[in-house]
Amino acid sequence: MRELLDILDAQRKAFGADRAPDLASRIRRLDDLLGAIIKDKDALVRAMVEDFGSRSVHEILMSELFTTVSGIRYLKENLAEWMKPEKRKVPWVLQRGRARVLFQPKGVVGIISPWNYPFYLAILPLATALAAGNRAMLKPSELTPRTADLMARLLSGVFPQDLAATVTGGPEVGAAFSALPFDHLFFTGSTTVGRKVMEAAARNLTPVTLELGGKSPALVTPGFPLDKAAERICAGKFFNAGQTCVAPDYVMVHAGREEAFADLAAAVLEKAFPTLALNPDYTAIVNDGHFRRLAALAEDAAGKGARVIRVNPAGEELPPEARKMAPTLVLNPDDSMGVMQEEIFGPILPVLGYRDLDEALDRINARERPLSLYVFDEDEKRVEDILARTSSGGVCVNEIMLQVAADDLPFGGVGKSGMGAYHAREGFLAFSHARGVFHQDRLNPRFLFVPPYTRALERLLNLLIRRGTGLWFKG
Repeated sequence: MRELLDILDAQRKAFGADRAPDLASRIRRLDDLLGAIIKDKDALVRAMVEDFGSRSVHEILMSELFTTVSGIRYLKENLAEWMKPEKRKVPWVLQRGRARVLFQPKGVVGIISPWNYPFYLAILPLATALAAGNRAMLKPSELTPRTADLMARLLSGVFPQDLAATVTGGPEVGAAFSALPFDHLFFTGSTTVGRKVMEAAARNLTPVTLELGGKSPALVTPGFPLDKAAERICAGKFFNAGQTCVAPDYVMVHAGREEAFADLAAAVLEKAFPTLALNPDYTAIVNDGHFRRLAALAEDAAGKGARVIRVNPAGEELPPEARKMAPTLVLNPDDSMGVMQEEIFGPILPVLGYRDLDEALDRINARERPLSLYVFDEDEKRVEDILARTSSGGVCVNEIMLQVAADDLPFGGVGKSGMGAYHAREGFLAFSHARGVFHQDRLNPRFLFVPPYTRALERLLNLLIRRGTGLWFKG
């Protein structure tokens, strides 16, 4: 704890000496970070493969490195515009004053990142915090130690510790980290841990951004081609073996089409992963504990009467110590089953039937609001109706997970799936203090509103109350 406080104190002092880094300084920091990532690309890939035991190199390149590099370049391209003060309107009673908003760094930001995308979900929030002019401390997940250690070395080679520092360690370090009096705390992880992080932050009145998860549904309407839906849903669900916060957690198809969807999904999976045991394209579950939890979910569903389909085209033995879990479809599970009670976060996909759209939306809305909603429908009017009648952190229509890759869209949850957003300008704003500034002009009507109060002022105030101030002017 003393070491953490020492780093925090050093960063606070450094921030005090440089409270408003200019655009050139921020761009230089982003360039330095970008250069280090590109230089260490191969080592980063190896670290992530080793942390999982087996992880698709292509998926790492797509979801960890390309997305991070793209996000940093997006920050660079837009930062000058975001940093500009905004003029705001001034009512006539405050004329000839001027109003504006300054976007200033909050100070020292704490970032707690997860294991499932251990590089992207650590470095992109860090880059965003730096773009907003802050100092930052990063606590990566202990479940991916090689990646965490490599990130620590990478960042220490680019930035002094009083600008960006990495702290490694287990849950006790994470608990101490979340209790530090940061100026902002950014957490990505489970809802359970998110509650603890928020509770710790509340003791210091530290504002938080929580990127959590939940059971994200995929809704396929009857008119959408079932084969296309199966192909796209499987591509997203089984990417990184389902260990993705925005992966579809269950799919809803029109009643009577569950078996057809399962057949099409199995065909897609057999083509994508003809073998599993030694297939470098199919990622392992991150550790034994998570593997046992997922195996128990599948067994629970089978034991309670659901039809469970394990897609293992080569019929291979998959020893538990390898942590390769065959893609698993669960047909029409009920709410008593674990797969419908908790976020799955693995390669298990429940398939549910619904009779009509009202029933489908009622079942979606009966659950906590999810991080993502996936709608497969070619009727644009009905899509808009579905969006109006549901709530989720984000939405992707006729595709899976691509809303995360759209750099100009905010990303975040709602309700139990999180609070606050980052990506796009919203990320810059999350790590900035919007400081309202009013400039009083030498000539102004202030004399009307000071004692001794007059009947004329009373008549004026009554008029303003009845009619409103009106006549707003740009500052």
